[in-house]
Amino acid sequence: MKLGVFTVLFSDKSLEDMLDYVVAKGIEAVELGTGGYPGNAHCSLDELLDDQEKQADFLNKINDRGLIVSALSCHGNPLHPQKQIAKEADETLTKTIKLASQLGIPVVNTFSGCPGDHEDAKYPNWPVAPWPNDFQEILTWQWEQKLIPYWKEKAAFAEKHHVKIGLELHGGFSVHTPATLLRLREACGPAIGANLDPSHMWWQGIDPIEAIKILGRENAIHHFHAKDTIIDQPNTNKNGLTDMTPYSDMQNRAWYFRTVGFGHDGKEWADMISTLRLYSYDYVVSIEHEDGLMSIEEGFTKAIQTLKAVMVKESIEDMWWT
Repeated sequence: MKLGVFTVLFSDKSLEDMLDYVVAKGIEAVELGTGGYPGNAHCSLDELLDDQEKQADFLNKINDRGLIVSALSCHGNPLHPQKQIAKEADETLTKTIKLASQLGIPVVNTFSGCPGDHEDAKYPNWPVAPWPNDFQEILTWQWEQKLIPYWKEKAAFAEKHHVKIGLELHGGFSVHTPATLLRLREACGPAIGANLDPSHMWWQGIDPIEAIKILGRENAIHHFHAKDTIIDQPNTNKNGLTDMTPYSDMQNRAWYFRTVGFGHDGKEWADMISTLRLYSYDYVVSIEHEDGLMSIEEGFTKAIQTLKAVMVKESIEDMWWT
């Protein structure tokens, strides 16, 4: 396994300065944003796409430092009911898949998107209750008319380009749990898998280790994010886990993101890493930092310290004791 970082943290640095910085910290892989919510500070689609000379120079800067690119990421909402927003997200995803293919990068990370509740809707509608029955009708329409048709086409496109799609299971989007990921994968094929982030499992009340087992049995983990979450039980009792309190109002939120090791201890992270290996995930653990209590520098450094102690670097080939 390799320790990586989602480089959106360092969007204020040039590509070269960012690469030098993360290598000095002991990072082995970078996940690069190509647009959408992450931005494209270190990977411009329009500059690199179909330009072999620029692509070679780009990859040399990364490979010469002993790094790999674990994924290209373009988190957006390609199913947004406002057509211009959906179009931009879809075009970015399409270009990102093409560029990943041209660069030999195996995974593209994004969100599943969330549609509205009818063709003329203005905003996404994320049903979170089975009753009143209106919500079930909305959910059925979204999956049958929007999600499955869109992702069937995109999965086929990705397979043609020898790229896997890692959907981040994130609240507010239609695919946000192991069950919804597997439902879409069953309908659209194995190119669809998870970019599994335990921080989003914890706040939904899902044990990440069990999520790894559920998805791992189906070989459905394409990429893995490392980010932590803390649950504030008194605020949860007040607001519930679907808390709409702004992220900035941390004292009153039911949960908030922490850097690795500050929501759950090293043993829990060790158990997650071990379970990933148990279910044959031997790729990159990519640090994502969204901790409102410490700087990027400090949070990134502490995440590395926690993860380095629990990473499995050398898997055995034979059980020599049996």
